[in-house]
Amino acid sequence: MAFWEEKTLEQMSPSEWEALCDGCGRCCLIKLEDEDSGVLITSDVRCKLLDGDSCACTDYPNRKKIVPDCIKLSPDNVREIPWIPTTCAYRRIAEGKGLAWWHPLVSGDPQTVIDVGVSVSGRTVLETEVDPDEWEEHAVDWPEWEPPESL
Repeated sequence: MAFWEEKTLEQMSPSEWEALCDGCGRCCLIKLEDEDSGVLITSDVRCKLLDGDSCACTDYPNRKKIVPDCIKLSPDNVREIPWIPTTCAYRRIAEGKGLAWWHPLVSGDPQTVIDVGVSVSGRTVLETEVDPDEWEEHAVDWPEWEPPESL
């Protein structure tokens, strides 16, 4: 039995926790909050540390120093953060859904995240290249898209 099927998020080792990340990059997109309604809006503007092709953080060990408002996901906060995508492995495990078929730990291939359209690879702009006053113009709904359970 795979570790994610027999352990809760709280029981996972640090390496198991990190392995759960599918590398989609959705959590590293800039989110905007409508001041009137409180509705969260996701943009296609990515964190300055997110590589737009590989969807890997370019300085993961130091990300909190460089981007102080970077939120480190943990078993303590993953159930409380409203913008975590429904495709996120941490959210899926917390909700008792298990990993999706396209997750690299299931498929054996990190390319499946890109192939099914979950990854933000090639679909974002770097935050340092967009004036913050223009972020709202970059609102997108595709980060909420979820692929079918099978293809």
